[in-house]
Amino acid sequence: MLYQWLYSLASDFSVLNVFRYITVRTFISFFTAFFLCLIWGPIFIRRLKEKHFGQSIREDGPQDHKKKAGTPTMGGGLILLSTLVPCLLWMDISNPMVWAALIVTWGFGLIGYADDYLKVSKKNSKGLSGKVRLLGEFSISMLAVFILIQWFGLSTMVTVPFFKTLSFNLGYGYVLFAGLVVVGTANAVNLTDGLDGLAIVPVIISAATLGMFAYFSGHFNIANYLQIPHVAGAGELAPVAATVVAAGLGFLWFNSYPASVFMGDVGSLSLGGFLGMMAVLTNNELLMVLIGGVFVVEALSVITQVISFKLTGKRIFKMAPIHHHFELKGLTENKIIIRFWIISILLAVLSLATLKLR
Repeated sequence: MLYQWLYSLASDFSVLNVFRYITVRTFISFFTAFFLCLIWGPIFIRRLKEKHFGQSIREDGPQDHKKKAGTPTMGGGLILLSTLVPCLLWMDISNPMVWAALIVTWGFGLIGYADDYLKVSKKNSKGLSGKVRLLGEFSISMLAVFILIQWFGLSTMVTVPFFKTLSFNLGYGYVLFAGLVVVGTANAVNLTDGLDGLAIVPVIISAATLGMFAYFSGHFNIANYLQIPHVAGAGELAPVAATVVAAGLGFLWFNSYPASVFMGDVGSLSLGGFLGMMAVLTNNELLMVLIGGVFVVEALSVITQVISFKLTGKRIFKMAPIHHHFELKGLTENKIIIRFWIISILLAVLSLATLKLR
């Protein structure tokens, strides 16, 4: 809103023309989100403590985690608030892609909030039933995608990474496919959120990578040069991604080991939903498997553990998700976290390399 007002004055004050550049608004959005998160953080954490919104630890988890019981959770609300304000100030709010990203992010955040609230109010780690969560997540994501296809011309083409011309059109079947991408990403991030700072840094890295893809695909000349699909209006998602990166860094200030606050499901589901929606909006649905490789491995470790136990009665890992397996193998929490961060960076670089490896 502020951006549009300032830009409307550009005819009288030529210096305000600078706000028409997406890169400028990306940097402004970044610092707005970061400092809001840093300023609001202590206040937010204090309020969580006053309301006794403390983390419940699963009984079958690593014993070292017992000491984390009572640490304030639902800190993802801080990230959501820190991203919403700069989005309303500096984005082109007439862009339907921006609204789709925000609606999915906040919709998933509300589901996560309900889940967290049930956990803290009942003092257990169960929360919402899986069926209710999935129903809500699929409904929000698929409705958003359907509206974009029906009224705003969202492409239903799926491109295959590393190939210039290999793609296929799913038609309205894309609605279900996109829903699977968004919901799958959200729940994979949720499973990764088990150690201090483990999930937020891969989220930051993935958001930054997808933000670059959004800028490239939204710029006709760059997209043509890189031989990637041009997605009109996608460039406006770059500042949105910047707010997530910045708010994530601000949150990490308080979430790094030993954590003063956990993001909770309100954070992991909303951020995962955002990443999944960014992959859909930038036509990088399949590449999201590589960009979010850490999340994929975490989710697969749970799936294979469950399947193996049901079929054979034996477990593949000492505990799932896989970061708990490494804990029980004797690796320290900090070492696991940092190694997962390094892997996330490597996967992001490899993902960007696909821009030319086509």
